[in-house]
Amino acid sequence: MNPTPTGLISELTALAVLKEAQKSGADYAELFLEDNESTRIEMIDGKVESANYSRICGAGVRVLLGTQSAYAYCADINEQSLMDTARAAAAALGEAKFAPNGEITLSRNNFTTPVKQRFDSIGNADRIDVMRKGARAIKATSPEVTQALVRYLDQVQRVTIVNTDGQFVTDERPRTRIYLQAIAMNGTEAQTGYEGPGCIRGFETYREVIDVEKHAKSAADMAVTMLHAPECPAGNLPVVIDGGFGGVIFHEACGHSLEATAVGRNNSVFCGKLNTKIAADCVSAVDDGTMPGEWGSINVDDEGGKPQRNLLIENGVLKGYLIDKLGSRRMGMPSTGSSRRQGYMFAPTSRMTNTFICEGSDDEEEMISGMAEGLFARKMGGGSVNPPTGEFNFSVAEGYWVKNGKIVSPVRGATLIGKGSEVLLKIDRVGKTMTMAPGMCGSLSGSVPTNVGQPRIRVSGMTIGGKGGAIE
Repeated sequence: MNPTPTGLISELTALAVLKEAQKSGADYAELFLEDNESTRIEMIDGKVESANYSRICGAGVRVLLGTQSAYAYCADINEQSLMDTARAAAAALGEAKFAPNGEITLSRNNFTTPVKQRFDSIGNADRIDVMRKGARAIKATSPEVTQALVRYLDQVQRVTIVNTDGQFVTDERPRTRIYLQAIAMNGTEAQTGYEGPGCIRGFETYREVIDVEKHAKSAADMAVTMLHAPECPAGNLPVVIDGGFGGVIFHEACGHSLEATAVGRNNSVFCGKLNTKIAADCVSAVDDGTMPGEWGSINVDDEGGKPQRNLLIENGVLKGYLIDKLGSRRMGMPSTGSSRRQGYMFAPTSRMTNTFICEGSDDEEEMISGMAEGLFARKMGGGSVNPPTGEFNFSVAEGYWVKNGKIVSPVRGATLIGKGSEVLLKIDRVGKTMTMAPGMCGSLSGSVPTNVGQPRIRVSGMTIGGKGGAIE
């Protein structure tokens, strides 16, 4: 299936589908079409284990009536399938009532992300060459590194969005990411280190943006360091959390609770708290989908809306939420260009893009040198959070114990336990340099690419879970 100059569908067909979808009384109808090509390759110790190319095509129709919604989708974009899908969405909303009157005037807007080297212009040999560089760099770091795992992804998602607001939008979305994992062993134990850089560009990414060998060495160093680390002590002590993926705590424990998915259903600790203090004075936070080339950025949201820089927290005061069209109706507030979905099989909802704590003014080295005892979480791992309460539990992938202002030992097995609303108020230092790291965020509308980020921060007191004894 090749996209036409106006997208994946003609204007005439799109209008017919929208009218069919409104026959049960919907006051809004939306058609989303997707053509998604991706290549995934996995390599172990320089040997290709699997290589997969996939192409997914399909469409979804959503209808709204006030705050009621219905969604239907099909794995085809011929006119008959689209009309059948529109009827299914309309039927899910209610019985047929009328044929919609009035004409919809469509306004077209076409987006593309500039790339220098398209993914369809390269072969798997080019991809594998980049991967092997990473694998070699991992294995060369230390004789204790016993395995190098490299995963590669590139994809181009082409979408067309047409709705009864009069939008006819097309967008082409290239992304690529490489995941580098090192396993270190000493005969009795194994530890893992990893890096996973990614961005929205073409294959030139691996010449101009991502230094694969540098990231590979970082992953291997982490695995070897943690192999020789004692278990982390437990306690309630100060914690310094580094930039980049350290922002995952804010993303999970606060960011999801600021999405209309939670706020619009009165299912968030931050409901009704606009313009009230929810964090320390040194904390400001933003969700910005407009940052060029960043993993979580978007040209247009999945309702055809314009992404923007959304100020969430300013000097500790809650200033905004992340709102999609349905959330806008529930909350009586405008959309913030935050509607996203994994693909055509998911109805869109409010989601984060690039979400981060903004730069502060504190000296990052002083955060450690001024600490009597506590934990430096250099790299965060996975975790879980309860959005209605903000309670979270996160593992620390790479941690160091601090005593009398000095790092005295790496530690492993650390977890950070707390409540987002409480931790935000206990942040007493925010560094000067914000960095971000990519990830995949799961929610009601599937898995979408997001960046998390922050400068190095310090939390004055936090519950540290661990199995170790005192570290001298």
